[in-house]
Amino acid sequence: MTEVLFYHLQDTTIEKVLPPLLEKSYERGWRVAVQTGSEERAESLDSHLWTYRENSFLPHGTWREADAGEQPIVLVPSDDNPNKATVRFIVDAAGLPKDCATYERVVLVFDGNDDDALAAARAAWLDSKSRGFAQTYWQTDERGKWQKRE
Repeated sequence: MTEVLFYHLQDTTIEKVLPPLLEKSYERGWRVAVQTGSEERAESLDSHLWTYRENSFLPHGTWREADAGEQPIVLVPSDDNPNKATVRFIVDAAGLPKDCATYERVVLVFDGNDDDALAAARAAWLDSKSRGFAQTYWQTDERGKWQKRE
């Protein structure tokens, strides 16, 4: 069954949160697609993932590359799945993909200070609930650590 995780950003940005989440996914051997709201955003995150930390390397590519299907992590501006990912990250209020049930895990990361992103996350919560997916909701505590909320 598909699990949908909602990551509520409050005092941080996607640029700070996404790389560690993708690192954990990569360490677990998961194939990941990261869905953005636009081509420009996918390209911006692509650049960021090459430079976010000086001593790191996170193998990834974009939908435009000929070898996108071979990449463990692919950035896409649509609900395409060129690398046959089993985990999908959704940023920029992109919404749940129609083929959501084909993923083991869908991670929706949203900015709680953005009214549009908050509304999209609420709609995604109701959508995923109506489809019978398992749901979890995460927020950071006062130390910045992710905590599962009930």
